[in-house]
Amino acid sequence: MIELILGGARSGKSRHAEQRVLQTGKHPVYIATATAGDEEMRQRIARHRQQRGAGWRTIEQPLLLAEALQQADQADACILVDCLTLWLSNCMLAEDPALWSQQQAALLACLPALKADVILVGNEVGQGIVPLGEINRRFVDENGRLHQQLAQIAGRVTLVVAGLPLTVKPQQGNPA
Repeated sequence: MIELILGGARSGKSRHAEQRVLQTGKHPVYIATATAGDEEMRQRIARHRQQRGAGWRTIEQPLLLAEALQQADQADACILVDCLTLWLSNCMLAEDPALWSQQQAALLACLPALKADVILVGNEVGQGIVPLGEINRRFVDENGRLHQQLAQIAGRVTLVVAGLPLTVKPQQGNPA
């Protein structure tokens, strides 16, 4: 089962995703893509860890997402990736300009082969005006393309707005 959960900033998507993981009854694994670059982000990461509690296995991987998913893959696990948007930012800003396309291809190739359930969280950022600046426009474009590709292979897609989950694509078999 692959599920994609999208929403705006502070929409409740992470909380909803964590609840979905726990509902599976499988071993919860959290793949964190954030990096603690400043004090505010360190505090944010600490709050997220505290809210999740001790029952979660956590893997911190800001760039090599497919590799982290394969490392955590077990049939009795449900893996939460939070979040795709930070992962995209990390890849796009890395020194290697080819990293993003390589890592995106690796993710799309590995997902259907995983035995674990996977829940992917991402920010829906393309609902506003076209941003100024080339890197900003490229980010919005790449984020939107990634979400479209993941929605095609996901068995379920949910949009969270104001803490309310809205089903965009109802659960469909196991497309993976």
